[in-house]
Amino acid sequence: MALLACGCGQQDCTFVHMTDTQIGFHDPSEGFIHSDTLMQRAVAAANALAPDLVFITGDLIDDATSVEQNAIFERNLAAIQAPVWILHGNHDIRSNTHFSFRHKGCAFIGIDTNCIKDGDAAAEEEQWTWLSGELRKARSARHIFVFLHCPVVRETLDEPEDYFNFSIPQRERYLRLFKDAGVDAVFAGHTHCPYHTTIDGISLYTGTAVGNCLNHATPGFYICHVTRKGLQVIPIPTLQ
Repeated sequence: MALLACGCGQQDCTFVHMTDTQIGFHDPSEGFIHSDTLMQRAVAAANALAPDLVFITGDLIDDATSVEQNAIFERNLAAIQAPVWILHGNHDIRSNTHFSFRHKGCAFIGIDTNCIKDGDAAAEEEQWTWLSGELRKARSARHIFVFLHCPVVRETLDEPEDYFNFSIPQRERYLRLFKDAGVDAVFAGHTHCPYHTTIDGISLYTGTAVGNCLNHATPGFYICHVTRKGLQVIPIPTLQ
């Protein structure tokens, strides 16, 4: 559990951050029943918390061409009893997905990291221009929350570059933009293992997977409460 203290408006807001449902990942069960069960548990737990919003930050299924995996994901998605915003991960069909909207005075902005990680310079610059504009418009918001699939960093600004983070020039560029824009928190996935760090006043949350995890992590998601006291982020395990 973490508390990010900052000035708040009058209305409380609760949202769920899920990531890496990844139906089929490390799942030899017939009909991917294990992955299906894990997502069912996450959806049931999220519905019981009655959030305003749900965010799923990519790697929805393991094989982007699998009709069976996609059907399982879509069936579970339809059971979520709150508005859902989705970003694509590197295992999903590659499309430049992003969003920007306001809810109860907070700004919620999602960006695509596939173009960043794949080195698609044209798509990244197009998104950068859009993102910069949305962040400028969000300056009057109570809080600014950014969502993406691959984390900018897991733990430190100078950690080695690898599959699970941005390159050093990219992380410096994006974190500078987020700091200048007054971003409060960034939510990511991709690692199938949770991390949390704070850099330049920005709280960076990398969620565990809804589906099968790595490094002995436990499946689950974050429930996030925005109140007058600030942002409280609580991990909710779904496999006991």
